[in-house]
Amino acid sequence: MTAAINLDSGSISGTVTKPIRVSFEFFPPRTDEMLAQLWAAVERLAPLKPNFVSVTYGAGGSTRERTHEIVVRIQREKLLPAAAHLTCVAATRAEVDAVAQRYWDSGIRHIVALRGDPPNGVGTAYQPHPGGYPFAVDLVHGLKKVADFEISVAANPEGHPEAATKAADIDNLKRKIDAGATRAITNMFFDVDVYRRFIDKARAAGIKVPIVPGIFPVTNFAQSAKFAVKSGATVPQWLYDQFAGLENDPETRRLVAATVAAQQVSQLRKEGVEDFHFYTLNRADLTYAICHILGVKPQSV
Repeated sequence: MTAAINLDSGSISGTVTKPIRVSFEFFPPRTDEMLAQLWAAVERLAPLKPNFVSVTYGAGGSTRERTHEIVVRIQREKLLPAAAHLTCVAATRAEVDAVAQRYWDSGIRHIVALRGDPPNGVGTAYQPHPGGYPFAVDLVHGLKKVADFEISVAANPEGHPEAATKAADIDNLKRKIDAGATRAITNMFFDVDVYRRFIDKARAAGIKVPIVPGIFPVTNFAQSAKFAVKSGATVPQWLYDQFAGLENDPETRRLVAATVAAQQVSQLRKEGVEDFHFYTLNRADLTYAICHILGVKPQSV
């Protein structure tokens, strides 16, 4: 029996707590300095033995190459299951298939398949690339023809901003699962009731695969709030209140961010959720601290 922190009451309980499973997301660096920061984050988090780590992907050859190099390096040097993001943006089907085949040949077996943001930025109209995969469901179909990848896809607890309705968005998720995806990872959300309601609707629609909550530890609240709104996530008033007056106090912001994220995970954990995906923003210390609070400790190699 191990003691566990009860984040709701602040007390120590003697109940046995089933350990959670975590995964981490990084983004490819644009500079050598950012590459060093990324690799330091990987070094810091690797001992926690995540289920997998993923590396995002943007349009354009240079980002594509960095993503490939980092994913392969993580799997080779850290012996961690690594997943590469692939999108439909700015590439033909043949080009995407070639990238996927290269991943398979390099030993990468897990792809995070996404439509991707419009090339002109979030908020602009999305137009499928001529000759490309139009949407994520098409990409999933295509990847399964390339090789027997494990495929994760995105889920939007509050609905994708471009979806006609929330029900239509869940139908789209169902199509991606039916096409061969084996896991969904959610966009950021802050109120756990949002996730609960989404799970109920997804299960009612016949979606049976794991739907892993995406945890976004907030560091810069102003920037995070703007990003959340653009991505369709609601920022509740209580979260504004938590960060009020801390604009020039980064140390306290980090403490508040760790507490908020740990409480979010703890609440979901009580309902049987065991897997959590952390958006690290290539900063390890905050994610490491949250995992430590939740009982995810370094494991010997």
